[in-house]
Amino acid sequence: MTSAPLAARLTVPSGPLFFPVTAYGPDGSVDLDAYRTHVRRGVEAGAAAVFACCGTGEFHALTPEEFERCVRAAVEATEGRVPVVAGAGYGTALAVRYARLAEAAGADGLLAMPPYLVVAGQEGLLRHYREVAAATALPVIVYQRDNAVFTPETVVELARTDGIIGLKDGLGDLDLMQRVISAVRSEVPGDFLYFNGLPTAEQTQLAYRALGVTLYSSAVFCFAPELALAFHQALGNGDERTVEKLLDGFFRPFVELRAQGRGYAVALVKAGVRLRGLDVGEVRPPLHEPTEDHVKQLAELIERGYALLEEAK
Repeated sequence: MTSAPLAARLTVPSGPLFFPVTAYGPDGSVDLDAYRTHVRRGVEAGAAAVFACCGTGEFHALTPEEFERCVRAAVEATEGRVPVVAGAGYGTALAVRYARLAEAAGADGLLAMPPYLVVAGQEGLLRHYREVAAATALPVIVYQRDNAVFTPETVVELARTDGIIGLKDGLGDLDLMQRVISAVRSEVPGDFLYFNGLPTAEQTQLAYRALGVTLYSSAVFCFAPELALAFHQALGNGDERTVEKLLDGFFRPFVELRAQGRGYAVALVKAGVRLRGLDVGEVRPPLHEPTEDHVKQLAELIERGYALLEEAK
């Protein structure tokens, strides 16, 4: 267990960043026992951090009470071995409430997701995230995607804001990211963290790594941690052969399967966790379950992925 600041603990990650799914029981309620098991297994498998109740964890579907219980359960399951970052979102007032609930539950940081529904200007977005950052002592990572897309000038102002330590990019505009990184490097002394937050980030991580972005989220780690860890290690070691083999044989086909259904970035991952033997329940509406054929294809793909690891030994 370490008390080092979140930014320091994330700067050189020992493994992928783990975004656990949220477990539900047969009656649809949160299953904290299964959730603790899921989180604990991820930490033991080599996760560098746990991002609880974020996109893959169906933040949108949780009540504030469920959210706090899940974050607290994640903190308990990690036992301080890795940091726990919790999601926070919706409008400013609710985002502040979730931020404070996460702090009360023992989280080490926040992933601030886009505001709900509205398409705001840069001035309003900046005010929103500054108010979230000022609401607690927790360091904040701002998530760029959908209706929260920032100019380089706005990211410079975010980087100057006390408590905001990084930007997670779920947009995928590499030209914009290069300009953001350059602007912040020129205008704001010190380290500011960047994360590749695209779905199945392994698929695009070679491109992000060329920009100097080494941190990325891994949904695959939820159900195939050995594959995600092998890819992470191969990237770090410059093992291009293993990287290409896993991209071609597993990650690209998984991305293509994920594209077969809306919401599969969550639902297919949750199906994968169930396929590996842990019953975490189904997704909540408005998401829907993958088709039987798609789950069968996922099972075959997971088997193929692990066969690739055996071949690499």
